[in-house]
Amino acid sequence: MYVIGGIRATFYIGVEAGGPAAYWSSYLVTMVFTMITAAVLAEICSALPAAGSIYFWAAEAGGPRYARLFGFIVAWWSCTAWTTFVASLCQSTANFILSELPVFGVTSLITDVSDIKFRAVQWIVSEGILFLAIGMNYLNPKTYKWIFRIASALIVLDFVLNIIWFPIAVSQTYGFQTAKFAFTQTENLTGAPPVWNWMLSYYVTAGILVGFEASGHISEETQNANVVAAKGIFTSALVSALMGFPMVILFLFCCPDLSEFNFNYPQPFVGIYAQAMGKGGHLVMNIVCILGLFFNTTVSGVASSRLIWAVARDGVLPFSGWISAVSANKEPRNAVTVMLVVAALLLCTILPSATAFASLVSAAGVPTITGYALICFGRTFLTPGEFKNAPWSLGRWSRPLNFIALIWNLYLAAVLFSPLQFPVVGENFNYSPVIFGAITIFALLSWWLMPEDKWLPSARLGKVRMLEEELNANRTARSSSISGPSS
Repeated sequence: MYVIGGIRATFYIGVEAGGPAAYWSSYLVTMVFTMITAAVLAEICSALPAAGSIYFWAAEAGGPRYARLFGFIVAWWSCTAWTTFVASLCQSTANFILSELPVFGVTSLITDVSDIKFRAVQWIVSEGILFLAIGMNYLNPKTYKWIFRIASALIVLDFVLNIIWFPIAVSQTYGFQTAKFAFTQTENLTGAPPVWNWMLSYYVTAGILVGFEASGHISEETQNANVVAAKGIFTSALVSALMGFPMVILFLFCCPDLSEFNFNYPQPFVGIYAQAMGKGGHLVMNIVCILGLFFNTTVSGVASSRLIWAVARDGVLPFSGWISAVSANKEPRNAVTVMLVVAALLLCTILPSATAFASLVSAAGVPTITGYALICFGRTFLTPGEFKNAPWSLGRWSRPLNFIALIWNLYLAAVLFSPLQFPVVGENFNYSPVIFGAITIFALLSWWLMPEDKWLPSARLGKVRMLEEELNANRTARSSSISGPSS
């Protein structure tokens, strides 16, 4: 849960769109509706703790008629989301590295994303980071525990430095912002109409509080999964939301005046650290940021490749037999290769677009968010009476909460599809709708071309009904044993 990394990487977008007032208030609204979405996903996870998670839940939510269609679409969306997330992390890491050039007065390369020469350098650095970070996925699986430990330690160190050292440095340099600035200041640096400019603040908050269903991906390997995995989904969303809000407020009080905010840095937050801590201090902080992002990319690559492997195992992707093959050490190396190649291709959007980072953030969030929406649509209109025996049950609130989550996630998708700069021209075009549309077309084609008997064993579809029958049988047996034999 690298919440602080997500907030920092997109902070400049939040203050551009609506300003501080929009940022913190939109975060609070997002917290509420994120918890509703997490609750409805926890309910279906509780009824169906199965590998494949979100796309398998979508299949069951679609009912007998639409199960296969929903499953194919969400499987493709999920693979795209995680792979694009890896690509966005690589560009984010590159931005933190390249932002050191203006800090140390390097003028031989102008760090302006509107310059195609700089974007070429940005692309090369991003691709290099991708191959280094994902290359670690080919190592012996025994090394993963050390990678996870290093990543976790860096997250903790990053958090501690930001809540202690950063505020102290700010107090000794340019000073804190006033409460009026942090809570009431509005801005419009996007050029969008006033109302939509405010709505664009959700671009940031939506990208931060997403992906909380991850504990469901390993539910078949979890004891008492119909309770533990469901609680994991809800708790993950809750902890992320509660950790993130204080950091948003802290950064708003610690940021300089927006007139001094250098938006020309590839990553403007590096400029904030430099103003507050000086060249030496900020360099230490930035190294922690870069290493945290690098190892988070490696860890995300592990999750992404396993999801791709699971989807290929169930026959959803082209060449599924090859993709789902594993090495002698039981590693899904072919899935890692697929993820690496696709992420490398996605990073090529840096070359034509000055807003490629925002496009990748959007393209990483939209497929997951629309996956949530499709599940909620199915649960609201197609299978409202199913999953009643889930230990984590919303009871009579299930259908209304699913409907609320459906509307909320559709709204977020609309925001994430939007450009961040107006008027829209080729260089600031948001490519996420193009990526999303192409992936959806591929999903529909694979659904249409793939024979029904090649996708998922029939025993897996309809698993909810089998689980319900088993639960009912167990309850009947327990009732009989309690009441005893009739006299």
